[in-house]
Amino acid sequence: MTTRRHGIGDLLRRSAARFPAKTAIVYGDLRQSYADLDHVVNRTANALAARGVGRGDRFAVFSHNNHAFVVTYFALARLGAVSVPINFMLGADEVAYILEHSGATGLLVEEALLPVAERAAGERIAVRGVIGQGDGWEPVGEWMAHGDDSEPAAEVADDDPIQLMYTSGTESRPKGATLSSRSLIAQYVTCVVDGEMRSDDVEVHALPLYHCAQLHCFLTPGVYLGATNVILPGADPASILATIEAERATKLFCPPTVWIGLLRHPDFDGRDLSSLRKGYYGASIMPVEVLKEIAARLPGVRLFNFYGQTEMAPVATILGPDEQLTRLGSAGRPALNVETRIVDDHDEPVPPGVVGEIVHRSPHAMLGYWNDPDKTAEAFRGGWFHSGDLGVMDADGYLSVVDRKKDMIKSGGENVASREVEEAIYQHPAVAEAAVFGVPDEKWIEAVTAVVVLRAGATLGSDELVSFLRARLAPFKTPKRVVFAESLPKNASGKVLKRELRELHDAF
Repeated sequence: MTTRRHGIGDLLRRSAARFPAKTAIVYGDLRQSYADLDHVVNRTANALAARGVGRGDRFAVFSHNNHAFVVTYFALARLGAVSVPINFMLGADEVAYILEHSGATGLLVEEALLPVAERAAGERIAVRGVIGQGDGWEPVGEWMAHGDDSEPAAEVADDDPIQLMYTSGTESRPKGATLSSRSLIAQYVTCVVDGEMRSDDVEVHALPLYHCAQLHCFLTPGVYLGATNVILPGADPASILATIEAERATKLFCPPTVWIGLLRHPDFDGRDLSSLRKGYYGASIMPVEVLKEIAARLPGVRLFNFYGQTEMAPVATILGPDEQLTRLGSAGRPALNVETRIVDDHDEPVPPGVVGEIVHRSPHAMLGYWNDPDKTAEAFRGGWFHSGDLGVMDADGYLSVVDRKKDMIKSGGENVASREVEEAIYQHPAVAEAAVFGVPDEKWIEAVTAVVVLRAGATLGSDELVSFLRARLAPFKTPKRVVFAESLPKNASGKVLKRELRELHDAF
């Protein structure tokens, strides 16, 4: 029923009615009000409708962060079409897999990515748009200039699929998490309430919008509230720091790897960051030593840890700013609209202090995996969503994530949590970043292996680091191999790609 509808496409219209003249989007030299953004979204939606795009159609977006990405996302939602954001770091075969698996019939691509898109698209893509110029592709500017700026008369139900978010695929083929407006907006309410978000926020959005964290924890909640959203094309530390100063930004999300990059950048101490009031991290665990450094160097910033995953739209638990240093390493407690518990291999709850799989029950949860009923049934067995993460909950209900099940190292008959070893490595003052994983070994079955990136100007030998770790870890947890590298491989959302590290170092 349209009267009761509460979908993604409705959020922008309501903010435009409340704050028509307020700046909604800043992108480069563009400063667009909520009223103007609402109009251009309608024009784009009507242009897409004229090309046959409608309710339930899958439409992919393959682009870095930009204004057109935001406009197209809301335009598709207004039509009830299903947006399919694609990681801009993928190759043609990987993009082709997502296009084919999703059944996408439309694609918007950034001009710089056209060579990849053209190899991937084949004949399946009927509606082709480009951000810029490209032979055989319609400029998205023409869609935005469509003559009709009235809102499309589309029937869209709150639990219709509205987006396919493909999992990052750091370990295997990505799966399409099917999200509805109901699941997403329940998650937005959680982010707004537990994340202390406000309509007067000015937020820098530097991490990829194709990823659920930036899009669904920060950008869309910001539009929902009527906040000002500053879009950057990428997570360059110098640009982030300059933008915070120039826009007097109050709010910033970065995964731990990017926070580390900001702290190490020579501009950090020279920029005026005094406007920043709230900082958020997620995607992976923040090393304790880095948390302490952020608290010391940005004492006015209230810091939040958002833990979850794509299938939860994505937030599941939150650690608040008053708990960062008293609950070091914790992922917090179940967020507003979430129930979380720890279960054993038989899906039975375990008592506090016992490691098991983290499971959730929440309206945040996806509808299921696209075209994969078997994996959907497995993930939702017993009426709970099974995260695949191992964790432990204390008597006060605070969750600590031990590891991904697939990242647990089986060494010499003992289980070694890679995160515990990484935390110990980060205690060494010469270390900037570290990743720990297991590689096959005749003696140990899996040998604990560490790849370490040093701080600029620092020196450290493998024997010295191992000696340092022996004083902090049990012998079976201490790395058998230490490798120093210039950088760690990461995906665009800042997650370290341990699969690549395993493949690279498997030959030892």
